[in-house]
Amino acid sequence: MEKNIQELFEAAKEIQSRAYAPYSKFKVGAAFRLKTGEIVSGHNVENASYGATVCAERVGLFNALSLHNSQDFESLLIVTDTETGDLPCALCLQVLSEFVSPDLPVYSANKEEVKRSFIFKELLPYPFDKFNLDESQS
Repeated sequence: MEKNIQELFEAAKEIQSRAYAPYSKFKVGAAFRLKTGEIVSGHNVENASYGATVCAERVGLFNALSLHNSQDFESLLIVTDTETGDLPCALCLQVLSEFVSPDLPVYSANKEEVKRSFIFKELLPYPFDKFNLDESQS
């Protein structure tokens, strides 16, 4: 595995172990590499009200925006306990679309290895975005 991807994999696995998932027991870790080389991670945080639950991808994104004041993302890796690894949910994809490049590499892994890779626009080819809003109101 390429060194950059291996570092993301290790960061996502480490943060996944701290996920707060008492209801679903579905722990997720996400790690972003910024263009500066820094790695910013996040894990899912569940809540008894379910609607207030926040996915790992959004926690990682919000950490990058809040703590690093950065929107310069180079790649994203997500770790779950499933055999094939999982992908961001539709809500996460939509939130991510506002901040990441359509060409962002996205890796899906289980605890042993990276299983799949995508380019962000393959996962969300037609995002609802502010540019489409502006065009529709002209």
